[in-house]
Amino acid sequence: MNDPRWGHKPKSNEGRRPNNKNDNEGPPELAELWNDFNQRLNRLFGGKRGGDGGKFRPDARGIGLTATVVGAIALLIWLASGAFIVQEGQVGIVTTFGKLSHVTGAGFNWHWPAPFQAHDIVNTAQPQTAEIGYRANVRNKQPNEALMLTGDENIVDVQFSVQYKIKDPVAWAFNNRDQVQTVRDAAETVVRELVGQNRMDTVLYEGRDKLGAQAREAIQLMVDRYKMGADIVGVTMQSVQPPDQVVAAFEDAGKAQEERARARSEAQAFADDIIPQAKGRAARLVQDAEGYRAQVVNQATGAAARFDKVVAEYAKAPAVTRDRMYIETMQQILSSTSKVMIDTKNGTNQVYLPLDRLLAQSTANEAARGAGSGPVMAPPQNPAQPAQQPQAQSQPQQQSSTATQPDNASGESARTRELRSRDTGRERESR
Repeated sequence: MNDPRWGHKPKSNEGRRPNNKNDNEGPPELAELWNDFNQRLNRLFGGKRGGDGGKFRPDARGIGLTATVVGAIALLIWLASGAFIVQEGQVGIVTTFGKLSHVTGAGFNWHWPAPFQAHDIVNTAQPQTAEIGYRANVRNKQPNEALMLTGDENIVDVQFSVQYKIKDPVAWAFNNRDQVQTVRDAAETVVRELVGQNRMDTVLYEGRDKLGAQAREAIQLMVDRYKMGADIVGVTMQSVQPPDQVVAAFEDAGKAQEERARARSEAQAFADDIIPQAKGRAARLVQDAEGYRAQVVNQATGAAARFDKVVAEYAKAPAVTRDRMYIETMQQILSSTSKVMIDTKNGTNQVYLPLDRLLAQSTANEAARGAGSGPVMAPPQNPAQPAQQPQAQSQPQQQSSTATQPDNASGESARTRELRSRDTGRERESR
């Protein structure tokens, strides 16, 4: 476009290369370029000029030298193709015509190029993963691998991965053709068998963690049976759930089971709180009953032993024993009463009554009755602090006490003997 003669017919010799055999306009043809290249190559390797218009023809010496150079270059390229580098944690396996030749370690290595020898690099340090039921992502499901039948004839969607390491690179390379697919098939077979042996609830909830451990052991046994030279590191259960068509119903059932577990936990907590308290109260009641029984038995045993001693003493001296029993009984009766006995034979008109001691004794007796204990004995009267009562109050008491005071000179009256015998009978009945 920048040529001012573009679009105009040039003159006879303008724009043409010298010695150009082609009278047509435009660049030289491909055949002409190839001829130029051959001529230059012949000059380089000692070719001779021919007699037909300046063309060169190579001789035998030039052809041999050219072939030698080309062959040497091809040989170097061929030998260089046998070099290979093995990274750290990898193992190189060199084969001669498909047969194992030797195993190389990490670093730069060389073997005879194809078709004589070949090499294969096996990674023995890094764990590898085989995915069953999905590929690269759990959303990318493989239904033909994931759908499995349980023991109770239900279908579950199981997606898991198997982590393994190569422990024997020679066995890994020669004993099986498609190693990764073999590991995948073995894992799928084992998991299908385990799922078929359990119920659906066990696979989904209770035995999900145990399923991975059992699968790892079974897959390792199968891999060892195939002599693959691999070590199963672990089995990870990525997803265990019912099929998509019934997942909503199973979610409702799972929520119901969680509610049931929560109710059981609350009931168990309440039982753990109530039962120890009830057991403690029961143990306390049993101990109280045991103590009461021991007390009653001891009291009965003591009363029986005392009665036996009284009977023995009564057989020896009946009169003395009766008098002693009567005195003890009257002492117990009179110690709990607030009445005052006055001797009427005393000719004095002034009577001293210990009112403060009587009030203290009455208060103590009421407290003792409330506590369930026996009567409280009155403290001895202190003659230094008598309480003087008027003559008018002492006369009625003298008259009332005169009727109940026995006559010491004439002995026991009939009324006294009757009271004694009655008290003795009551005491025997109480015992």
